[in-house]
Amino acid sequence: MQAALEVGQITGVAPVLAALGLSRATFYRWRRGDDVTPRPRPRPDRALDAGERAVVLSTLNSPRFVDLAPAQVVAELLEEDQYLCSTRTMYRILAEAEEVRERRNQRRHPEYVRPELVATAPNEAWSWDIERHEAP
Repeated sequence: MQAALEVGQITGVAPVLAALGLSRATFYRWRRGDDVTPRPRPRPDRALDAGERAVVLSTLNSPRFVDLAPAQVVAELLEEDQYLCSTRTMYRILAEAEEVRERRNQRRHPEYVRPELVATAPNEAWSWDIERHEAP
């Protein structure tokens, strides 16, 4: 930034910053001395507390809902006149618990080794020509 300031007095700031890949707004904030660290976002008043989040997570991991997507869980709970939180909040809670993935049991396929033909002497490995030849 200091080099951009020194060279910028001669040629102008815009070409120097363009060469460095910086925006002019960043340069002028730096020169002004503004604090560029972001402030923490305040917690909303209606945010779920830790106990409510634990209830939502235990509901999602219960045997009844373990194979369902959060949208399906919300729909089934609404049919029973029960509302825990929105679908998006369920996804946020699952992401914090590092459980955002396919919720159904998945079959694991083994890794197969690709066969490799190795010939150490003549006539040990044969192949064929798959190119199509036209008759004359």
